Amino acid sequence: MDFERAFGADIREVGKGEREGHPTHVVRASRTYRTSQADLWTAITDKQRIERWFGNVSGDFKPGGRFSIEGNADGDIISCDPPHTLALTWEFGGNKSWVTATIRDVEDGALLTLEHELPTDEESEAHWEKYGPGATGVGWEMAMLGLDGHVQRNGQSVIVAGQAWAEGKDGKSRLRFWAEAWGKAHAEDGTPMKIAMETAARTANFYTGEE
Repeated sequence: MDFERAFGADIREVGKGEREGHPTHVVRASRTYRTSQADLWTAITDKQRIERWFGNVSGDFKPGGRFSIEGNADGDIISCDPPHTLALTWEFGGNKSWVTATIRDVEDGALLTLEHELPTDEESEAHWEKYGPGATGVGWEMAMLGLDGHVQRNGQSVIVAGQAWAEGKDGKSRLRFWAEAWGKAHAEDGTPMKIAMETAARTANFYTGEE
């Protein structure tokens, strides 16, 4: 896997939303992949391909179906519009949030935008105040990197290589860079810079195992 391109997202955005009458936090990341829209769609929706860059997954892969990712999240598939949009719930640790993946053709390949909408109940807000958007954003950037490696290696598995990279010196340096970048995006959304960068530092420590 070519980790020289380990740059994660092209665009990072933090914003506010509303779902079912309640305010939400929105974390959005975009990245362009050097492949077709159809290939990228298959990479994020086909069970066998997901297991080569993200993790073991099971379930009923259709609208109304339910999925489970081993050691990670469960959820319901809300809607599926191939090869454009996939929307689902993301249930982890008793917390429910919402993820929407959108793919569109661009000049250099296919643009993937991941939008993760987070609730603002008391427990979720405590987590947000401690880690900010980086807890969500860095996790998705790791996934985006794995997806890129999978696509560039003609669909081969990158799980083992990716884990080794993340645990090494270069990987930890990149994780810290991503956390800081999300801290800056947090500040751009109106959070005082000092607070935003403190949450980013805690996020970096968490992902590098130095918390």
